[in-house]
Amino acid sequence: MSSSVAWLMLVIAGALDVGWAVSMKYAEGYTRVGWSIASLVLLAAFVFMLGRVLKVLEVGVAYSVWTGIGAAGTFLMGVVLFGEALSAMKLAGIALVLMGIVALKLA
Repeated sequence: MSSSVAWLMLVIAGALDVGWAVSMKYAEGYTRVGWSIASLVLLAAFVFMLGRVLKVLEVGVAYSVWTGIGAAGTFLMGVVLFGEALSAMKLAGIALVLMGIVALKLA
């Protein structure tokens, strides 16, 4: 796998992480079967993809980028889907996370 494909897979794994977090919220403590199954499938998918990515990219960079994408995306979905509070300080924090992701990619 090329580095470019690994980075693409890493971004997809980060998006799957966001889907997993959202599905856990909808699963309501794993009491709703459909959402619970979706959550476990998304979990398996992103773990598999991250494992493949680690064959090519450095673990520290890959894990940091993956968690950053997951954190920023989950924050955004919390605001959009669940009406979670949005503030200037939270936006600044997410901006710093995103800048860190870009810095790791460029390093």
